[in-house]
Amino acid sequence: MDKDFRIAHGQAHQETPTQAPDIGRRLRELRKMYGFSQRELAKRAGVTNGTISLIEQERISPSIGSLKKVLDGFPINMTDFLTLDLTPNRKVFYGEKDMKEIAGGDPISFKLLGKDTRGRAIQMMHESYKPGADTGEEMLAHSGEECGIVISGEMVLTVGGETRLLQAGEAYYFDSRLPHRFRNLGKTSCVIVSACTPPSF
Repeated sequence: MDKDFRIAHGQAHQETPTQAPDIGRRLRELRKMYGFSQRELAKRAGVTNGTISLIEQERISPSIGSLKKVLDGFPINMTDFLTLDLTPNRKVFYGEKDMKEIAGGDPISFKLLGKDTRGRAIQMMHESYKPGADTGEEMLAHSGEECGIVISGEMVLTVGGETRLLQAGEAYYFDSRLPHRFRNLGKTSCVIVSACTPPSF
């Protein structure tokens, strides 16, 4: 008797099934995301094509061990498989109109990538400082880490007790809990692309 047929009809050796919902849907979406056919995934994971089909149709609930074996075909770990956003229509690409201005724009512009940052683990911004722009004598400080690359112009950055003039092509990375301040003392605007985690805006 075919093994997959026996599994589908509850005649195979009983293992502890996974309890998480939507295993079949998630596996199907992940497989399509990678561009694998059921046959290709089965070959990569070392299982039968029928096993993949039955799981995706939710006709069987694979054991944790069996699911791990299938996921090795990508590869992806169990935690990421169960938590990764696999929504087909999630937003991936952004145009200029999708950048949200959060600093007023003059003399400092902070354009946030994406208008809705809820649930995100990282924040990215396009920053622009006109000549003389300064984040203020009162130093900034908040939880997290931040980094950035100077795209054009120059920036005087103070972090803790250390100050440095950064020019185009140079970068920074620091613990955001340290007091910090950005000043453009140059004669042209300074543009920075930055990232911060967790998001502070």
